[in-house]
Amino acid sequence: MRNDGPRARVHSDMSRLTLFVPVLLAVACGPSADRVDGRSAVAPPGVAAPAAPAGARDTGAARLPTIVILGDSLTAGLGLPVDQAYPALLQARLDEAGLAYHVVNAGVSGDTSAGGLRRLDWVLDDTVAVLVIGLGANDGLRGLPVEEMQQNLRTIIRRAKAKGATVVLAGMEAPPNYGPAYTAAFRQAFRDLARDEQVALIPFLLDGVAGDAALNQGDGIHPNQAGARIVEQNVWTVLQTFVMAAGTR
Repeated sequence: MRNDGPRARVHSDMSRLTLFVPVLLAVACGPSADRVDGRSAVAPPGVAAPAAPAGARDTGAARLPTIVILGDSLTAGLGLPVDQAYPALLQARLDEAGLAYHVVNAGVSGDTSAGGLRRLDWVLDDTVAVLVIGLGANDGLRGLPVEEMQQNLRTIIRRAKAKGATVVLAGMEAPPNYGPAYTAAFRQAFRDLARDEQVALIPFLLDGVAGDAALNQGDGIHPNQAGARIVEQNVWTVLQTFVMAAGTR
């Protein structure tokens, strides 16, 4: 779903980051259509473009417990083949290990923590075993208030836990052009949330990838296929604790 106005603003943000942040630590939204598991996503009036409802998955997958990854263009896999986005790589790993889970890519390019919260009910149902939250990078890119981001993420965590889901929170980094105080507060927000809400934390989703030209696409922002494999490993390092006990197929 296209919206030239927001896209223009984001491309402006990306240009500003290119000037201020040689080692880019945030991810902008991209121009591609929003998708979930390779499908177009259509939002109801007044709601940010959501992932397809969890109940709309194919019948076979719907019988499996799901791992929903709620995120932005990093999760959606902007610029990558569908099967090379890190959620798809996680699915392949689980399949190879015979672990009975269905991974749902609930990434929407350009999404902020507020956008993720608005569409949360579209991706949560009774089959969701684990919710991985990969939001916040666009909040930092746009310099949005840390307190608001933190509250949005807290609400997502609590609502997911109320549904019986285990929550894994992916830490993000803000670009330094907003000043050291903002950057430090942004980083600390994820650590405080993980501690206060007692959820697992991936310290930094792009660890080992951010700032490395060999692991990113030409925009210097989004991981290429090699970078996506490292992101998948970062997620798996934490996620495996919660899925290894699953029965084999």
